[in-house]
Formats: sequence, structure tokens, C-alpha cells
Amino acid sequence: MQRYGQIIKIKKEKIEEYKELHTKPYEGVCEMIKECNIQNYSIYLFGEYLFAYFEYIGADFEADMAKMARDESTQKWWKVTDPCQISLGYAG
Repeated sequence: MQRYGQIIKIKKEKIEEYKELHTKPYEGVCEMIKECNIQNYSIYLFGEYLFAYFEYIGADFEADMAKMARDESTQKWWKVTDPCQISLGYAG
């Protein structure tokens, strides 16, 4: 198992919208997360920052993330959640 953490800034004016979106994720999104070997996925809000944590139990992280990125439900979900976020510019 590998543990991952991620920090993303959230736009102040989008915090409530982001929280509301996460009360009812789109159908298929949570299932795809599990199908891509991710477990114990949590997102915490601290001020204007989101901290995400998950555990990866698969054998090929890049392949699983590519699979998730190709998923139609996930793409629709990212289309509504991404505008709420500001990348911190580090992907290493």
C-alpha cells in the first residue's frame, strides 16, 4: 500500500459550492475511485486549502489514474469541481 497526500487551494467564493457538491458526488465517481484501487480517500478543508489523503493498493498507479481520467462520470465531476480549485503548480 502507498499513501498519498495532495494540497490544493480553493477559491473563497467557491467553498460552499464545493462542500455542497461533495454531499452528493455524481453517480459512478465513488465506484471508479474504488475500481482504481484507491481506499480511505478523504478531503479536509482548512481555511482556503484542501488536503486530500488516500491509500493506493494497486500495482500500477499511472495506469489506474489514466483509467480514472478516461471515465465519463469522473470527467463530468472534474468539470464542476475543477473550477472551484486553484492548482499550487506542483505535480511531483
